[in-house]
Amino acid sequence: MHPLAERIKNKDERALARAISLVENDSPEKLSLLKDIHPMTGRAHYVGITGSPGAGKSSLVNRLITYLRSLDLKVGIVAVDPTSPFSGGALLGDRVRMAEHFTDPGVFIRSMGTRGSLGGLSRTTKETVRLLDAYGFDVILIETVGVGQSELDIMKIADTITVVLNPGSGDVVQVFKAGIMEIADVFVVNKADLPGVQKLLTELESMLDIVKHDADWRPPVVQTVSVKNQGIDEMWKEIDHHRQEIERTGERERRRKANLEREVLEVVHYELMREIQKREEDTGYEWLEDVEKNRVDPYSAAQRILRKWTENPT
Repeated sequence: MHPLAERIKNKDERALARAISLVENDSPEKLSLLKDIHPMTGRAHYVGITGSPGAGKSSLVNRLITYLRSLDLKVGIVAVDPTSPFSGGALLGDRVRMAEHFTDPGVFIRSMGTRGSLGGLSRTTKETVRLLDAYGFDVILIETVGVGQSELDIMKIADTITVVLNPGSGDVVQVFKAGIMEIADVFVVNKADLPGVQKLLTELESMLDIVKHDADWRPPVVQTVSVKNQGIDEMWKEIDHHRQEIERTGERERRRKANLEREVLEVVHYELMREIQKREEDTGYEWLEDVEKNRVDPYSAAQRILRKWTENPT
C-alpha cells in the first residue's frame, strides 16, 4: 500500500493534504495512491452546491458547516475557485470566508482552481473528493465557481445537487436555459429577506411544474438568509431527505455507477492524450509546418497522428 494511503487510513491530516497536492500537481505516483485509497471510499455523501456568482454560496456553505458540526458530522469541503489564466493561481476567496473552521479537526477545507478545465470542475476535483471520502468524512461539500458549464459538470460526481438562487437577479430564466433545472435535487433561495422573493418562488414552482411534473423526485424549494443563519436546518433536512430517498430507490447506486463509468473513460482519455502529446513533442510536431502553410488541413494531420498511434502504440 502507498505510504500516504496508509496514513490517510489512520486519519493523518497532513498525509491527506500531501495526497491532494500530489493529485493537483499530477505526480507520477498519483495513480498508485488513488488505486490504494479506492477500497476506502463510498461512505460519504457528496453534496454539490452551485449557482450563479453573487448568490451567496460561500456564506451558505460556511453556515452549513457550522450546522453539520453541531450534528457531530465530519465535513470535507472542496471549494472550486476560478483560476487566473495568467498566474494559474486561484482566488481562494472561499477560504477567507470559512476561516473560522480552520482549527476544527472535524473540518477540512481545500480550495482548488479550475485550472482551465472546460467544465470548471477539473478531474483533480473529483480525485480530491475521493481522498476526502477515504479519510472518513461523513459529508463532502463541493462548491463550484458557478459560471460556464461547472453547474452541469457537478452532476458527474455529486449525490445531491443543490442550486442556490437569489431574488432580483433573473436567475430562473438562466437556470432554465442552462439545463440546471433538470439536474437540481434541491433549490435554495438565499437572501430570502430581499424584495422579489415571492416572484422568484412563483416562477420556480411554475418551472418545476413543467420540467418535473412526472419526475420521481420533485426538488423542494428552501428559503434561507445565510447572513442571519436562517433556514440552514431546513436546507440540510431536505438534502438529507434526498439522500434517504436515493438510497431507498437505488438511484444513488445508479448515479455512482454512471459517474465511475465516466471517470474511467476520462482517465483513459487523459493518459492517452498525455502519451500522444509527449510523443509528438519528441518528434518536434513534424506535421505543424505543413498545417501552417496549408499543405495539410488540421483534420488530416489529426488522422495521421491517430493512425500512427493505433499502428504503433508503444
